Amino acid sequence: MTSRVSLVAAARSSGLLAERFDDDRPLDPTGLYEIRLAAPALASLGAAELRYCSPTPRSRATGDALGFAPLVQPALRDCDMGRWRGCTLADVAACEPAAVDAWLADPRAAPHGGEPLLAFITRVGGWLDTRPVCDGAIVAVAEPAVVRAALVYALKAPPSTYWNVDVGPLSTVTLTGGPGRWSLRLEAGAR
Repeated sequence: MTSRVSLVAAARSSGLLAERFDDDRPLDPTGLYEIRLAAPALASLGAAELRYCSPTPRSRATGDALGFAPLVQPALRDCDMGRWRGCTLADVAACEPAAVDAWLADPRAAPHGGEPLLAFITRVGGWLDTRPVCDGAIVAVAEPAVVRAALVYALKAPPSTYWNVDVGPLSTVTLTGGPGRWSLRLEAGAR
């Protein structure tokens, strides 16, 4: 028996403001509008036997707006960025360029005092591996960084691959399998 886990990236919290580390801003009107547009395509995911979300306000609001009524999973929280929380990458690079370079180059580095990338990927992978095996589907709404970490873990890719995965708001990916043996499932879109 295999599990089927669909991950939905949370809607954007602001189309006008720069993306920030550990961003916990709520959805804005643009994000809510985008959910309304995407809802018909994502409606079938609401039939999942198990429905989860990250603890961030925008992940919870995205799941609720899609009608999923998700259960908050602390293991799906975004990467702990320590003292960089709330800053943009440009802000940090201007003040701590060597620290940013170390963080981008070494998945075990945590110059921000928070969680290293490798630990983040491992945490998200641990959540994935502990999902109950069920005949029904599982859906989780999470921050784009969490979706990227899950993909890197599932594909057993090097941690540096994390930087090469682009996850847009409300994008969806499905993983099938079970602990330590996940596959990426791509499905044909509507014609």
